[in-house]
Amino acid sequence: MTVSGIMKQFQVVGRKAPTDAVPNPEAYRMIIFAPNAVIAKSKFWYYMHQFRKMKKTTGEILDVVEIVEKNNRIVKNYGIWLRYSSRSGTHNMYREFRDVSLTGAVSQLFDEMAGRHRTRPRSIQIIRTATVATKDLKRVNGMQFAKANVKFPLPHRVASAKRGQKALSSRTFTTVRPTTFFG
Repeated sequence: MTVSGIMKQFQVVGRKAPTDAVPNPEAYRMIIFAPNAVIAKSKFWYYMHQFRKMKKTTGEILDVVEIVEKNNRIVKNYGIWLRYSSRSGTHNMYREFRDVSLTGAVSQLFDEMAGRHRTRPRSIQIIRTATVATKDLKRVNGMQFAKANVKFPLPHRVASAKRGQKALSSRTFTTVRPTTFFG
């Protein structure tokens, strides 16, 4: 499985195929992060084979629905509990991300795990996700952006009147270096 762009959140419902002995088997519902519905179904069977004595040949998928977040205009803090396999073994981990949606935070997780730990998407298993309140943040990186009076200064920038505007200057090139400090 490869991560192509933003991950999506799917609800997959499946069960063991009905037989004469068990005409109405128990259904199982799972929330899965995957790039598309095909990979979500594949991951569902992967986990069902681990947890229950079921696989794709002995079961059936009842429903696959993409879950879309209602309000994705506000930045929130997300906590993600995960398990991943590295070259030396299996590790549990907790990570915090700031994003406007849970799927965006999970996409950040996959990118960061690939960069920091060289972890492939197939070896990451998301155990749990939660929205974390500002007072409950544990990681310093998230805390610095969660303050009420956070500012994002731009100390060295080029004034737009000096570069890129033909109307203010008839010359394309200039012999004067731009002033980038506006103290």
